[in-house]
Amino acid sequence: MDVAHCYLDGNADAVEFCPHDSYQHVLAASTYTLQEGDCPSRSGSISLFNVDANMGRFDLFHRVDTVGIFDIKWSPVGGSNVGSLLAQADANGFLRTYSLEDSSDGVEGSFLKEINGVKISSSMCLCLDWNPSATSITVGLSDGSVSIVSVLESQIEIQQQWKGHDFELWATSFDIHQPQLVYSGSDDCKFSCWDLRDSPSKLAFQNIKAHKMGVCCIAKSPNDPNTVLTGCYDEHLRVWDVRSISKPVNETSICLGGGVWRIKPHPILPGIVLAACMHNGFAVVKIEGDNTEVIETYSKHDSLAYGADWQKCESNQEGKNKSSVVATCSFYDRLLRIWMPQSDITT
Repeated sequence: MDVAHCYLDGNADAVEFCPHDSYQHVLAASTYTLQEGDCPSRSGSISLFNVDANMGRFDLFHRVDTVGIFDIKWSPVGGSNVGSLLAQADANGFLRTYSLEDSSDGVEGSFLKEINGVKISSSMCLCLDWNPSATSITVGLSDGSVSIVSVLESQIEIQQQWKGHDFELWATSFDIHQPQLVYSGSDDCKFSCWDLRDSPSKLAFQNIKAHKMGVCCIAKSPNDPNTVLTGCYDEHLRVWDVRSISKPVNETSICLGGGVWRIKPHPILPGIVLAACMHNGFAVVKIEGDNTEVIETYSKHDSLAYGADWQKCESNQEGKNKSSVVATCSFYDRLLRIWMPQSDITT
């Protein structure tokens, strides 16, 4: 069911609902727009929205102009950092962090305050992920490097950086159950895992055969410590068993009809995954043992499906379908939509 939509000021590439209790109604959306010409530039923005799907509310209340952004992520709940932090990976090679601050006007007066920024590389920062304690961020770079950055209070410092892949590194993710492990995926078709307990980080495994094209996204299942998901330009969502970390097993896969650019496991319901499928819209996928099936598709975007996320509402704790709210965005048409799945994803 459609709730609301709007058009952003630039090409839309990422949407992220804030997971923190006081701000679960806050949605961040980022853009990346290439200005071509004699002096090409990459501009971007972060827009904050107040979302209440049950009331049909979808209001823009803050925007920050930036350089072109490839990825944004809120800090995880339970991290050691105080407050709600938003990290940004941008085209100028910077990692920036913002704090969501309240003003006297309440939530509609909330704003992002830049805490810190550090130039990671002369290459572009393409993706990022927080560790569970919100003390480190892994960043993927356009030259194939992985960077591990410490985030303590207002200080950002590069701890490790190494060349992990041959081409652009579009996916990097901490293992939320074993945060000493970091996964990475690249246009070189390699899916890798690194052990941060060694410096430089030691390769725990590298699969070079399963993905037929570039690896776009990686997500650890929040409910199953043995399951990792990968998305690929070859249009497949793959499910991996990582109980033997040196030899992960590709248990099953499903073709989603478009390059799988982003995957988001449901914050509460086990086995339910939201996927952004580039030329084929969005899909809700159910993974149960060896069975993987598409239970719903959403095709009301007219451009590349890039950004997708579930709202982390307290009402989701009840496991009710009506409380599952989704934000999706598409690139060239700059469209951002809020909707609710129609299928019964709770059974």
